[in-house]
Amino acid sequence: MFKYNCLNNIAKIGLDEFNENFIACDDFKDADCVLVRSAAMHDMEFPESLLAIARAGAGVNNIPLDKCAEKGIVVFNTPGANANGVKELVIAAMLLASRDIVGGINWVNGQEGVEDVAKLAEKQKKAYAGSEISGKKLGVIGLGAIGIQVANTAVNLGMEVYGYDPYISIDAAWKLSRSVRHVKDVSEIYANCDYITIHVPLLDSTKHMINADAIKLMKNSAIIINLARDLLVDEAAVVEALKVGKLKKYVCDFPNPTTIGKEGCIIIPHLGASTEESEDNCAVMAVNELTDYMENGNIKNSVNFPAINMGVCEKASRIIIFHKNVANMITKFSAFMGDKGINISEMNNKSKGDNAVTMLDTDSAVDKDIVDKLSTVEGVYRVRVIK
Repeated sequence: MFKYNCLNNIAKIGLDEFNENFIACDDFKDADCVLVRSAAMHDMEFPESLLAIARAGAGVNNIPLDKCAEKGIVVFNTPGANANGVKELVIAAMLLASRDIVGGINWVNGQEGVEDVAKLAEKQKKAYAGSEISGKKLGVIGLGAIGIQVANTAVNLGMEVYGYDPYISIDAAWKLSRSVRHVKDVSEIYANCDYITIHVPLLDSTKHMINADAIKLMKNSAIIINLARDLLVDEAAVVEALKVGKLKKYVCDFPNPTTIGKEGCIIIPHLGASTEESEDNCAVMAVNELTDYMENGNIKNSVNFPAINMGVCEKASRIIIFHKNVANMITKFSAFMGDKGINISEMNNKSKGDNAVTMLDTDSAVDKDIVDKLSTVEGVYRVRVIK
C-alpha cells in the first residue's frame, strides 16, 4: 500500500485514477509520494519514505530538483496537459493588445445611468479602435507543447508565423504546421514580428532572454506576450521601452509591482492554465505517472531523472538504482549480483545530465543484503526494490 499526500488541491478526477494500492494521508511526513501545484518545497524536510513528487503542471521552480535527485526522489511534471488552456489565453492576449477591448469596456462601465450611452459610444469607440491580427507576423519562441499549438492556431487565423527552437524534438516537428517559418536565429523574430510570444522553461540561460538589447531590434509597434515565466523578460527594460514608445504593448500573466498599472502593460492574474479542463488534465497525468512509477518503477516525464520503462515485471524481482552518471557503475552492480548467484534476466540503463537510472529484473528474489551492498557503491543515491 502506498500513501500519497496532496500539498495543494488536486482535481478529484485525477485522484480518482488511483487504484486500491494507494491511500491518502494527511501528513506529508508519512507520504510515499506527493502531488503538488504551487506549494513551495525548497525549505521542506523530506521524509525518508518519500519516493516521488508529481507536479500537476509544467513548471517546477517550486521544487528543489538537485536535492531530490541526490535522495533518489523522482520529480514528475505534466507537459502538454495544460497546453490548450495557455494557447487560448495567448490568442486572447493578442486580441487584447491589438484592440483596446479592456479600455472600451471600462469606458462603458463608467457610463452607468447615461440615457444616450449608445449615441456616445458611437463617438467614443474610435478611441479604442485597433488592428486585426490576420496578416500580421507572430514570432513564437519555444516550440514545445504550448508553442506548437499557438503557432498552428495562429496560422489558421491568417497570421504569418515565425518559430524559433534550437532544441525542437522530432515529435514536435511533425506536429508543427508546414506554414510556420522555422528560423535559426531568434533575432530574426525580434526584427520582423509584430507579436512575440515566449514559451521556454526558466533556466539560467533563458533568464531575461528578452532584454534591452533584444528590444532594440524590435519594431516600435511590437507587442510582447509572456505567459510562460515572468523572469524570462527583463520587465524593467520593457516598461522603459513602453514609456518612450519603443514597444506598443506588453501582456503578462504574472502580476508584480514592476508592471502593474504601467502604461502599455496588460497584466493578467496568472490565468494561463487556470481552466477546469487544464487542472483536470494535469491531475490525471500526474496520478498516472505516479502510479506507474510506484507500482512498476517506470519513469515518464521526469525532470530530474531519465525516462525508463520495462513494463510490468514478470520475473522474481525488480530493483531500480538511482546513481551518478559515471563510468563503471553497471559493472559494479552486475558484480554484486553475480557474487550472490543472482541472474539478471533483463536490464536497462538510462542517463540524463549528471544522473542515471539502472533497472534490473532478476530470476530470483533480491534480499536486503544485496540492497545494502548496492547502496554503499560510491555514486549511488538510492536503491529501491519494486518487487
